[in-house]
Amino acid sequence: MEKVKVAVIGCGTIANNEHIPAYMANQDAEIKYFCDILKERAETAVKKYGCGKAVEDYHNILNDPELEAVSICTPNHIHASIAIDFLRAGKNVLCEKPAARTYSEVLEMQNAQHQTGKILNIGVVNRFNTGVNIIKKMIENGDLGELYHVCISFRAHRSIPGLGGAFTTKSIAGGGALIDWGVHFLDIVMYCSGDPQPKTVSGQTYCKLGRDMKNYSYLNMWAGPPTYSGTYDVDDFVTAMIRTEGPSITLNGAWAQNIGVDEMYIDFLGDKAGIRLQYGDGFKIYSAQNGALIESTPKFNVVNQFQNEIDSFLACIKTGEKLPSHIDTAIITAKIIQAIYDSSDNGEEISFK
Repeated sequence: MEKVKVAVIGCGTIANNEHIPAYMANQDAEIKYFCDILKERAETAVKKYGCGKAVEDYHNILNDPELEAVSICTPNHIHASIAIDFLRAGKNVLCEKPAARTYSEVLEMQNAQHQTGKILNIGVVNRFNTGVNIIKKMIENGDLGELYHVCISFRAHRSIPGLGGAFTTKSIAGGGALIDWGVHFLDIVMYCSGDPQPKTVSGQTYCKLGRDMKNYSYLNMWAGPPTYSGTYDVDDFVTAMIRTEGPSITLNGAWAQNIGVDEMYIDFLGDKAGIRLQYGDGFKIYSAQNGALIESTPKFNVVNQFQNEIDSFLACIKTGEKLPSHIDTAIITAKIIQAIYDSSDNGEEISFK
C-alpha cells in the first residue's frame, strides 16, 4: 500500500516533540519535506530523522503532486494563510491549535475547506485523549444526569512563556493565556457536552503581571528566556461566563497570578453525579447511592493522544471520515474565545442570535 506523503511546516518544539515522532511511528506515512523559515532547523530534522528534504519556503512545495498532507506547526499568525494555500493546492491539512488568531481568520479557513473539499483538522488533541472520551461517553449515557454547568480553571503561579517573544506578542499569537491554554480547556468542554452553540458570553481579560518585564519575578520560563526589547501586550489572566444551548460554563485562567497554587482542572456538574478532570491526567467521579456519598477513581489504559490524532488524520484522508477535530466543530471554540476578548474590550456581554 502506497504511503501518504507528508510535509511538516515549522520544525520547532511541537513538531519535534509530537507531530514528527507520530508520523514516523505510522507505517502509512512518509515525511517528504521538513519546512522552516530557519532552514537549519529543517536540515537538522532531516539529519535527525533520516528522511525527507529540507525546505525554507513552503510555497515551493505547494504544487508537488505527490504531497497529500501537511502538519502546520508554526506561530499562530501564519496558520490561516498557510492552511488556505495548501487547501487551495489540493492538500489535506492538520493545523495546530489555535486555528488562528481571530475568529474572522478561522472563518476564512473554514470557507477554504468548504470550497476545496479537502480535510482541515485543528490540533485540539484532547479530543483524542482516552480519559476525555470516557467522560464524553458517560455524559452521553446519562451517567451524570443533566449536565447543567461546567467550571474551568487553568491557573498558574507566574508561568508566562518566553516574555517578550512570540507568545506574548498579540500580533503574532492573537492573545495570551486564553488563546494558548484556554483553547484546550474550552474545547474539552465543547467536545464532552456535544459541541453546543454559545448563546451569550461575558468576559474580562487582564494584562498585569508581565507589563513591567524587567521586574517580573519567576522561577522558570518554558518558552525560552525573556526578551526585554520585545513586546508584552496579551492577557495573563481571564475570567468568563458562557451560556450555551447545553450547559453554562465559567472559567478562570492565568499564565501568571499572585497565588502560588496551580489549578488545572475541569468540573462537570450533573444532577446525578459530577466529574473533576485533572488536565493531562485522570479524573474522579462524585455521586450518592443508598444514602452514602461515593467517590471513585476510574483506571484505564491510556493511548498517546498525539499518536491517536495523527493516526486518525492519516486514516480519514483515505476514508473521508469527518473527525471530531474538523474545522466545523473546532470553530465553535474560536467563536467563544473571540467573544470573550470582544466582551472584555467593549465592556459588555456578547449575544448570539
